[in-house]
Amino acid sequence: MGLSIKTEEADRLARELSRLTGETMTEAITKAMRERLERLRAEQEAKGDYIARMKAFVRERAGHYDRRPVTKREWDQAVGDTPEELGFPP
Repeated sequence: MGLSIKTEEADRLARELSRLTGETMTEAITKAMRERLERLRAEQEAKGDYIARMKAFVRERAGHYDRRPVTKREWDQAVGDTPEELGFPP
């Protein structure tokens, strides 16, 4: 099976990696790709775990809070925009 390196940068990187590791170019490239795949798979797994944990967190707590829409009056009271607080006559 063949691998064709078609850019000068890829060729330079592969040769430098091979020289630094003392491995053949094939060994160095194979090991580099294997290590990168392992990192990417671990990142995806961690991301999936994080999303699952966050969804569970939201599900567990959703029933503890009032989730109905806020009325204009409630909003105004919360931010201090009631007619009384703005200085308008009652």
